[in-house]
Formats: sequence, structure tokens, C-alpha cells
Amino acid sequence: MGPPLPFEHDIHELEQELARLEATPDGEGGSETIKELRRKLTALKKTRYSNLSAWETVLVSRHVNRPQFLDYVEMVFDEFVELHGDRTFGDDRAIRCGFARIDGHKVLLIGHQKGKTLAERQQCYYGCAHPEGYRKALAKMKLAAKYRLPIVCLIDTPGAFPGIGAEERGQAQLIATSILEMTRLATPIICIVIGEGGSGGALGIGVGDRVGMLQYAYYSVISPEGCAGILWKAATDETKPRAAEALRLTASELLRVGVIDQVIAEPLGGAHRDPRGMAATLKTHISRHIRGLATLDETTLLQERYAKFRRMGIMA
Repeated sequence: MGPPLPFEHDIHELEQELARLEATPDGEGGSETIKELRRKLTALKKTRYSNLSAWETVLVSRHVNRPQFLDYVEMVFDEFVELHGDRTFGDDRAIRCGFARIDGHKVLLIGHQKGKTLAERQQCYYGCAHPEGYRKALAKMKLAAKYRLPIVCLIDTPGAFPGIGAEERGQAQLIATSILEMTRLATPIICIVIGEGGSGGALGIGVGDRVGMLQYAYYSVISPEGCAGILWKAATDETKPRAAEALRLTASELLRVGVIDQVIAEPLGGAHRDPRGMAATLKTHISRHIRGLATLDETTLLQERYAKFRRMGIMA
């Protein structure tokens, strides 16, 4: 499970005790003891995870074992063929693109990859894409639109790469262009925030006909650390939770104001505790929306997409 989060040390202790008892020879741990421990653990997880603060949600979204883009490629999609390069500068490894199949449907799959080992994280810049990443993604999206293939975007980034080189190569302009072009691509687009949804880095592949969000993901104009640094001049254990609450970055808050269309439930205790269960739920969600959007003609699809984003932030 990796190291416990600050608010789940008691959960972690119960999990370790349960694992120890289950690993003992039959009868040594006692079946009734194991059953009681399981019930206690389930109740504790339900109580704790149904009352997470905004900052605790951010911590869950960043969990070291949370499934990433390539994990879902393996568990949800078939026949993934990766497409490389932007035909201008290079091949950004923070954004991955490729054709794939899901339940018999051909799709273009795009997503952020953070990496798991230190070497992979450095190669992927911890999921922070450069301009060439957005240029690559947009070129592949236009190719998909040409053949009317649905586009699936899995968002998981703390933000676009903030380095000087990225700015010199037009980071902001590429994100703005991507947002504009995605509004008028004549093919269904499904976007899902699977972990972090940070600022323009997320928005660069975040314009879709259906925008979903995993239950313990976050989606925000700025990270809590960045917000705390601006408002209180320091990101501390006190200011980061305050910033997270002020940003209203959780799935339930964003659903309320229409920024997202659906909250996708995670397994008990978060996706990192049951990646395959989360993958099964995600597959059902994506397949359902592909079938639903396939019934819309091009004009209706684009009109409804435009109207959807115009309505954002308007509370009933």
C-alpha cells in the first residue's frame, strides 16, 4: 500500500494486522477474528473517506500507488498503439497519445503520465507537459476527428511545465490553441480527471462533451501550495489546507457549479487500494458515453459542447 497518508494511520495499522492474520496458517488467526477485523476496517474506511477535507482529497489524488495513465491503458483498453512526436520539436513523454479499442470501439486515447520510478518521473517531468506535448496531442486529435473516432482524455497533472524553455517555445499559446481547437473538433470527446487536474496543464486536454472526475481527484486553477504562496506568502501545514478549502477543488464542489458532469465513484479507500476495481468502473463510464455521444450529429455535438462550457459556474 505504500506509506499511509497523514489521516489514515489507524487504517494502515488495521490493514497490516489483517494482512498478518490472513498470512498465518488456517485457523491460527481465527476466522471470526478476521471477519470482525474486516468489518471494523470497512466501517473505518467508510467513515474516514466520506468526510475528507479538501486538502486530504488532494493528498489522496497524489498517492504514490494511485493508478496512472499507462495503468489504465493496460487494464481498460485493448490494442493500444502509441503515436509519437509533434513534427516540430520532439516527443514529450508527459503526454501520451495512441489509438486503442474499448468494448469494440476504436478511440484515440490521450493522457498525462507522471511516472513511478525516479527515472520514469524525470523522463515524464512528473506529468508536467511541455508545448510539444500539447502540439502532439492536438495533431493526433485532428487526425481522430478526420475519421470520426471518439477521443478519450485522462487528465493527471500538477500543471504544465513552468521552465524557461517551455515558455520560450510558446507554452501558454499552445494551451490556448488546444482549448480553442478542442471546442470545434467534430468528434465526441470524453475527458476524465483521474488524479490531479492542475491549471492550464489540465485544461490543455480538458475540453470535452462529457467531463468526469474521479471521486478523490481534484481540479483547480492553481495548486493549494501555489495559492497559499500567493495569499499568505508561504505554503505551510496551516496555509495549504486553507487554500484547498478556498479553491473549491473537490469533485462534489465542481459538480455543483457545472464544471464537471459526473463524479465517478472510487473503491472504498481510494483507487490506490483497488486499481482493477477502479479500472472496471472507468471502463463502464467511458463505454456508456461513447455509445451515447455516437447518436449525435456533428452540428448538435458542437452546439451542445459550446453551450455546456458557456453554462459553467452558473448556479441553479
